[in-house]
Amino acid sequence: MNTPRSQAFSSLPGQSTWKNQMVQSRNTGAPGRVVGVVQDRHGNLIEIFDPPFYRKEFEDAYRFIIDDYPVAPREIGLFLPCAVRKPYSQSPSHKLFRRIIDAVLDPGDYHIVIFGTCGTVPAELEGMYPYANYHYMLGKTTDTRIRRDFHRIEVHRLKGYLEKTRDTYRRRLAYCIGPFRAAMVEASEETGIAVDLLPSDPMIERLYDIDCPFPEGSLSMQGYIDEFREGLARLARSLAGSGTRTGTGPR
Repeated sequence: MNTPRSQAFSSLPGQSTWKNQMVQSRNTGAPGRVVGVVQDRHGNLIEIFDPPFYRKEFEDAYRFIIDDYPVAPREIGLFLPCAVRKPYSQSPSHKLFRRIIDAVLDPGDYHIVIFGTCGTVPAELEGMYPYANYHYMLGKTTDTRIRRDFHRIEVHRLKGYLEKTRDTYRRRLAYCIGPFRAAMVEASEETGIAVDLLPSDPMIERLYDIDCPFPEGSLSMQGYIDEFREGLARLARSLAGSGTRTGTGPR
């Protein structure tokens, strides 16, 4: 009989202490003060908060993931950047990414991990506080100190997750550009744990537009998406060729 996800989480080691901390944090309101408002492509207004990576709620949740949360073995760890829309899986970009992933890979072969200003979060935990309760856009930030701090903090958190899952995945692929990509590159180098990166550097250079507010563009751009699909197909072929499976079925 399947155990409801909320009950499964509550039975994890350390979950009760972590849950109490999160309840106390929730009682203080949203994780950060509103510093601006942006409009999405559908005309919906979204409040933007302070940088989440400074806040205790995010460090507490990260420590729970690293210290207590069991990550089941999978052939592939897929690292996707966080999104402004919550939950991440319901954002337009993640819906697109997941359609492509599901069309190419067997659900039992991969595990999605969200990373970026949220820290490093197994996708199945996207509904937990504080991950579903903040909005932030690093790309809108011009403060060099905040950008520098983000890089330092995210490299640390990625290193922790990569080390925790060193033997959990056989292959790792990160689909990312900009500051998120820079953090992943450094974390991979410092841990010695290989992470394949998409889109490729030549594709990023080809689509780079210095006159745009975000010169590297969006991961939903067709050139990037085509490379993502092709990269996933190569992974699928490599798994088929190896004849090895570590997955235990769909998450």
